[in-house]
Amino acid sequence: MPPALQHLRVEGPDDDGIVDVVLDRPDKLNALDAASFDALHALCARLDRDDGVRAVVLTGAGRGFCAGLDLELARTLPDMTVPEMYRAQAHGAEAVAAVHRLGKPVIAAVNGPAAGGGLALALAADVRVASESARFGATFVRLGLSGCDVGVSWLLPRVVGLGFAAELMLTGRVIDAAEALRIGLVNHLTAADALLERARAIARDMTRNSAFGLRLTKEGLHLAVDAPSLEAALALENRNQVLASRAPGMAEVVRAFVTGGRA
Repeated sequence: MPPALQHLRVEGPDDDGIVDVVLDRPDKLNALDAASFDALHALCARLDRDDGVRAVVLTGAGRGFCAGLDLELARTLPDMTVPEMYRAQAHGAEAVAAVHRLGKPVIAAVNGPAAGGGLALALAADVRVASESARFGATFVRLGLSGCDVGVSWLLPRVVGLGFAAELMLTGRVIDAAEALRIGLVNHLTAADALLERARAIARDMTRNSAFGLRLTKEGLHLAVDAPSLEAALALENRNQVLASRAPGMAEVVRAFVTGGRA
């Protein structure tokens, strides 16, 4: 892997192809600034091209996952012109989208507050594991802004349903890890000292499957959730199955499955 990017620490890949990506501004609860967004854009592009990377665990350094937009940057927003604000807004939103579009599975290990843009990053992952100290909030509306920001209006209803999403986004209320588990915002809740290993265990379970199969599954799931009909989803599935069956190493994958080995 390339050297660590600004505000990110990258560890791995390990023998299973798992990379840990650590948001690394612990003194600011890993709040996001322009450099953080630049780093996420660049890193996602590199991870996507690296065949040695099979899965990604995303977490935060210190006692937080990500507190959202850096308050120093937030204070400058009222002084920006409309075009300046639009460019900054789009750049941050595309960083979240880059995590969501990554062709490798992403498991968010949420170790503390995940607010605003931090909630968006957790939602952009495929699976979320939380420690007991995790907190979640779509807090944009409490800053006098719209509660619809950096992909949350699209991502959150797909994870928890429209009713829970509306409540969280319209109130800006912060919920604890137990409530997040109850409404389906997180897949698993675990003790803090077991969080990363639980996330990596899920990643290892995924990396036993073929890399191309994982990519097509993630792509198909993202497209099928908004498919206009069952027929559209079936057509996509049929295409992807034929492509996967012709991928290099397919015979070895089948043999590994039959014998209980790794793909």
